[in-house]
Amino acid sequence: MATLEDKILGEKLQNYCSSSEDEGGSGDEDSASGDEEGTASKMCSARAEPPPINNWNGSATNTGPKGVLEDWKRFKQLEAENRKELAKERIALAKKLTLTVKTAQEEEEAKEIDELEDELNELMDEDFLMKYQQQRMQELMAQLQKAPKFGKVLTLNSQEDFLNAIDKEDSKVTIIVHIYNNGVKACESMDGCLRLLAPDYPAVKYCRIAADITGLSRHFRIDGVPALLVYKGGQIIGNFVKLANELGEDFFATDVEKFLIEYGMLPEN
Repeated sequence: MATLEDKILGEKLQNYCSSSEDEGGSGDEDSASGDEEGTASKMCSARAEPPPINNWNGSATNTGPKGVLEDWKRFKQLEAENRKELAKERIALAKKLTLTVKTAQEEEEAKEIDELEDELNELMDEDFLMKYQQQRMQELMAQLQKAPKFGKVLTLNSQEDFLNAIDKEDSKVTIIVHIYNNGVKACESMDGCLRLLAPDYPAVKYCRIAADITGLSRHFRIDGVPALLVYKGGQIIGNFVKLANELGEDFFATDVEKFLIEYGMLPEN
């Protein structure tokens, strides 16, 4: 049956020692030998003590407001470091790709340079140069043979002759028409100069036509002659009137030739 001590202290635990456990015993038991008391004392001291409450050997961080802020700061720091590392990797990859593209471009340029050098070496070959010169000379000779040859001054006797001489000629031919008036000394000088120039420039078509045939005004027939009209491809490219003011009444073929060359109407011989 439970005693008052049991009610206060609870049920007796294993190896529990009570100071009043044997108080109701006989005096013979109280007078037990010192050896038995020593043995009981040793047994009480040897009883196992219950483990302490809240016995924690691990570690825990502060989970209060300060701890949460510190954890957040650490998280953001790690996130920033990760971004920096990713940015460095992207830059390194971009540099690598750039170097690769640049190298490929340089290789292509070097290849083109090598091809040009090979072509230049072929061109520098003496045999090739000789063949090229001969071929080019043959082409030029063929073109000269196909080109119309004149070598003299043609007299146009009507307006129809004038139009046909211009419109029906090859578009590459330069046509120089002298508009003259009989009895004018400067016109006679111009006729003589053109007769001398015609053989020197056989690819140029020299013509002459009287001013009264063209239907020009009386004023022009008196003061506008000698006049030179230059055509090419059916279009007028030069219009020179009152050349007596420029060359005088008496002039030479070299004067007319120089004049026409200066204005780009004749090629330089």
